[in-house]
Amino acid sequence: MASIRHLYTNNRMNFFKRNTRQNYDIYSFYSWFVPGIKGMFILLALLIVGACLGSLVTNALKIFGDIDNSYSMLLSYPIMFIPPMVASGYLSSRNIAFEKGYALDNNHFGKYSVWITALLLIASTFMSTFLLDLINSVLPKMPEKLKDLMDSLLQGNIWVNAISVCIFAPFFEEWLCRGMILRGLLNHRRKDGTSMKPIWAIIISALFFAVIHFNPWQSIPAFLLGCFMGFVYYKTGSLKFTMLIHFVNNAIALIMGNIANFKDAESWRDILPENIFFLLCILSVIIIAITCIYIAKTIKVVRPQGSCKEII
Repeated sequence: MASIRHLYTNNRMNFFKRNTRQNYDIYSFYSWFVPGIKGMFILLALLIVGACLGSLVTNALKIFGDIDNSYSMLLSYPIMFIPPMVASGYLSSRNIAFEKGYALDNNHFGKYSVWITALLLIASTFMSTFLLDLINSVLPKMPEKLKDLMDSLLQGNIWVNAISVCIFAPFFEEWLCRGMILRGLLNHRRKDGTSMKPIWAIIISALFFAVIHFNPWQSIPAFLLGCFMGFVYYKTGSLKFTMLIHFVNNAIALIMGNIANFKDAESWRDILPENIFFLLCILSVIIIAITCIYIAKTIKVVRPQGSCKEII
């Protein structure tokens, strides 16, 4: 029993120290919490609690001081993830001595250069914006109040928005949606000892990613992008790659929202000639297909449930 307590204490202390076996200490600390469907809903509920808490804090600051939406987002966004992160950390530390863990972030990049894969992912993410705009163009028009709210997140102080949109969002959302939810669904053992099929784990985690945007006009693009990031994470086990995709996607939206000629445009269709736009959509399909085929052919999963490294 003393040896178990010693192991438990050492692993808790490793959260505060450099761990040479893992890529990120803050990520490796959560390796022993492997949520299934029930755990996913618990994390969603905790995220909603965090969103309410962040809203209360920023509204209180607005009452007692002058703070604009850019700075309030900088504060409320990290607060939103505090409840799920604290709960996940507690459950992981409780399981350390008794359960098998699965690393959130891995370097399973295949036999070719990591830079080739990274460049293909950047190109695919950029080109996907044309396809997503095509999908958005057939949706009903976004209500003006919601559109103004979305614009406020991209316009204003660009550097403050960049921290929220391009740093906080990839870090926290990838921790939750790929690192916790997808990794959990892939590796969680049911009572009969079986695990969820990877295709369903990817789809369900992408649906979760769509739901937490709390915006129907963002949900469909978020679901499609979530499926793509889920496939990349399943093959590589790398949050670095999914954070890169997330960063590029959000950075494009931020840059477009702050270029004078593009501010009033609803999509690329309002900027480009129709024939050029559809040509770029076709090119997008080709580049995304090449990227998916390249990853499928050159990166073999470590286990049938993906490439998340087992930690005994």
